[in-house]
Amino acid sequence: MARDFPIDVEQNDGGVVVVRPLGEVDLASSPQLRAKLTELIGGKPTRMILDLSQVSYMDSSGVATLVEAMQQCRRNSATLALAGLQTRVRSVFEIARLDTVFDIQNDLESALKG
Repeated sequence: MARDFPIDVEQNDGGVVVVRPLGEVDLASSPQLRAKLTELIGGKPTRMILDLSQVSYMDSSGVATLVEAMQQCRRNSATLALAGLQTRVRSVFEIARLDTVFDIQNDLESALKG
């Protein structure tokens, strides 16, 4: 049975959705994150920001979930930004060279201005 994976969602004016997953994004939790992101993208936001400041670990399934979300956003003419990546999580994106593919901001405030 999958463990509970907390995901906080805030919908701002102007079609901006901020998603804050909490904990580790791995094989056990990424399906829950994928389902939540797909649901939110279905609401046609103009911009989605994933505040990853509370994510301490992300494996390849988590990265794949975010790549899929980015593709869904693009199909819906929305933008996707990642914010607040901890060093360990940021290094996963850098090693895979995905830091050049994703809009990665230092913090949520910067992403909201983006």
